[in-house]
Order: sequence, then C-alpha cells, then structure tokens
Amino acid sequence: MARLLRPLTRWTTYTRFIHLWVPLLVSSVWIFIHPATPWGPALVLPLLGLVPAVRRGEGVQARFMLMRDGQDPAISVVPSATWRDRLRTVLWLQARMVLGWAAVGFSVWLPLITVDLIRISTGYVPDDNPFLPVPHAHWAYALLAPLPLIALYGVVIGLGKLITVLARHLLGPSTAERVAALEERTEQLLERNRIARELHDSIGHALTVAVVQAGAARAAGDPGFTDRALLAIEDTGRAALEDLERVLGVLRESRGPASGRPALVEADRLLESARASGAKIDAELTGPLETVPGPVSREGYRILQECLTNVLRHAGAVPVRVHIAVEDRTLSLEVRNALTAGIPGPGPGGGMRGSGLRGIRERAALLGGRARTGPDDGDWQVRVELPLR
Repeated sequence: MARLLRPLTRWTTYTRFIHLWVPLLVSSVWIFIHPATPWGPALVLPLLGLVPAVRRGEGVQARFMLMRDGQDPAISVVPSATWRDRLRTVLWLQARMVLGWAAVGFSVWLPLITVDLIRISTGYVPDDNPFLPVPHAHWAYALLAPLPLIALYGVVIGLGKLITVLARHLLGPSTAERVAALEERTEQLLERNRIARELHDSIGHALTVAVVQAGAARAAGDPGFTDRALLAIEDTGRAALEDLERVLGVLRESRGPASGRPALVEADRLLESARASGAKIDAELTGPLETVPGPVSREGYRILQECLTNVLRHAGAVPVRVHIAVEDRTLSLEVRNALTAGIPGPGPGGGMRGSGLRGIRERAALLGGRARTGPDDGDWQVRVELPLR
C-alpha cells in the first residue's frame, strides 16, 4: 500500500500534471477569441514546431517539470538544427496538446462523477448528467464514490509517465548532439589522463629526488653534504608544490590556462635538481628553445623530467648525457646513461619497469612524434622526436 501511495509524496507527480495543463492555456485563449474554430491550435502548433528556438523552450520546460533533478541529459535544450529535429518538435507539440486535453477532461469529469455518486446516495437523481445515467437513488452508490478518484489517481500517474517517455523520445538529443557529447566526453577523459601524467611526472620526480638525497646524506655522514642534500630536497619539494598547484588549477577550472605549465625553457631547473641529487649530467642544448610551440615545449619538459626521474630511481648517481636540439621542423631530446649491474633490466615493452616510459611514448604519440627507449651500445637510451608543426 505504501508503494502505491509513494508517488503522492514526489514533487514530479504534480509538476508533470501542471505541465500537461499548460497547453490548455493556449487553447483557452484561442477558443475565447475564435469560438467557432476550436481546432485552430492543432493547425498553428505545426508552424510553431518548425521554429528552432521552440525546441529549446520545450526542452527547458520538460527538464524542470518532468524530471526529478532538472538536469536529465536525455532531453535536449538546444535549438533544432535539422528538419528531423523540427518534425520531432511538431510531433511533441501535438502529443502534448492531446494529452493535455485528456488530463483536463479526466481531472474535471472524474471528480464530478464522485460528487454525483454521493448526491445520488443521499436521494438526489441528476437528470442532466450524460456520463452517469441512473434509474433511481440508493445509498449503495456511496460505495462507488471513491472509484472515480482512484481512477483519477491512476490517470495522473499514467499520463505523467507517458508524457515523460514521449519527451525523452521526441525531445531527446539528435544524432549530431550525441556525437558532440561523445567527443566532449572523450576530451574530458584525455584531460584526466593528461592530469594523471602530470601528477605522476612531477610528484614522482620530487619524491625520487628526496629519497635519493636522504639516502645519500645518511650514508655520507658529512654535515656539509647533509645541508646541501636538505637544500636540494627543499628546492625540489617547492617546485613540486608549484606543479601541483598548476594541476589543481586545471581541476578547479574546466579549461585552465595551459600556458601556466612549465616548458623546456625551464629545463635548467630539472638539470640542477638532478645534479644536486648526485647525478653527473652533461647537458647540450642547441637551437632556440623559446621558439618551440607551447604544447611541444611543455610535453618536452615532462618527458625530460621523467627521463631524469628514471635515471635517479633505477641507476642512481651515474653519468648522464642530455642532448636537446631544436631544428627546423623537429625537437630532438635524447637522454643516455650507462647500464650497470645495479640497474633493473628492461621491462615489458622495452622500457624500465613502471609506467613512466609508457607515458613518454604516449606523450610523443599524441603530438605526432615518436619515442625510442631501451639499451643502445651499452647505454640506456631515451630518444624522442617531436614535430614542431
């Protein structure tokens, strides 16, 4: 019983019924002006449905009056873009008009029948009610009085659900809108993956430097070296916090400015951080780094950061050769370090164990470039080429 009465506690039950009554207002005005042609609205509605903006208005009404949260994506709130959308809007307006008149009729006639049944049970026999012809009065008619109200309850719930189903079908997104929604969803997933890579590269690099520096300071037992190690940990942590703020800024704003992310012109900061961790880095930078396009420069910075992180994590304080060259159409980035017995062997896919090198290859592929990772002439090599155009 409680389940049957539950719709009475839902706000949408009443807003849906009000939504059904709205067409009556238009029809009532028309009938008042032209009582001889009550069927006039049925001819005018198709013309209104062909107006693109009408679809948006109907969609907004349907969302807020038929749906529980008012944000159901199953109903479109954009103007008609094709003739198919216009025809669907026309069908919707016609269906809304028919169901609206049905709702009005039942909500008036059924309560009147209940009133007449009660009057008949008290001895009054109406002679002008074509919907309830009775031969004579009898108290038993009072037992039938609740039935029209129960029927009205079913009509209210049933018509409300029917108009909602029709709204989803006739006002639902078109094929073009669904494709656009899928593209937007894909962009969001790509953005999330990019943010995940940003966090992995930045925080992973900072933690690797901190671990290496702390271990070296403990093993050295030299107060001077310990002070330098703590300073390097502090600088690296501060840089990681700045990167974290940039990433969180992207999360706070749907379209955060990409220009705030570090670029290759700040490569010296990475190199000094790795040198402070004990790595012997021989760096060669050729060409104008400041002319590299923003997306390429930012991804190049992250690739270099991941390369140095891998060296510190897997090889420790070993000699590292870094070569960055900006040519006419290509940015070349190469990081090499000696393979020693203490370095873990290549993992699946030819790279070190972990997801860092896979992220390097993904970054290069997204920019139309290529990345090679693996042993080469006794060294571990990461070579990336990114197109500048």
